[in-house]
Amino acid sequence: MSIPKTPLPAQLILSVLSSTWQDFQTRLLDELIRELGRIDFQSETLAFTETSYYDQELGTPITRKIFGFEALLPPEKLADIKLSTNALEQRFQQQDGRRIFNLDPGLVFQERLVLATGKNFSHRIYLGKGIWADLTLLYQKGKWQSLPWSFPDYAGHEVQEVLTRLRNRYTSKING
Repeated sequence: MSIPKTPLPAQLILSVLSSTWQDFQTRLLDELIRELGRIDFQSETLAFTETSYYDQELGTPITRKIFGFEALLPPEKLADIKLSTNALEQRFQQQDGRRIFNLDPGLVFQERLVLATGKNFSHRIYLGKGIWADLTLLYQKGKWQSLPWSFPDYAGHEVQEVLTRLRNRYTSKING
């Protein structure tokens, strides 16, 4: 028989995609701090060229920044965080209904990266409230391992390098 255990808290991250950072960055960061807590990591700006999926809505060229938050969170908070970031996307959207940014929250653990999504798929686990957990990457043998369904950008070197830095910070936090 397995005995239920409380998991370690996780490192909350947020990937932000946009082509118009200058139009909202300060206001968005203030809102994120209010909603999710103090930001203690911000990546450099990364190119987002693996897909044109968001081009029509967000404009081009799209770039990404990844943020890490100071407080570690219980994993069961991920669905609520996704609902909160969805609400932020709607609050900031253009008058024609298009978003000006895409917010993808996730949790970094020692052994994996899990992103939150509102879309079901075969490998995703339902969390409740219309939100699924996407097992995006595994961390094994000292590096991130892509899975057959990993998004191409998360399978790439640039994003994984940022995630490694976040994982290292997370390791320091949980080890005190």
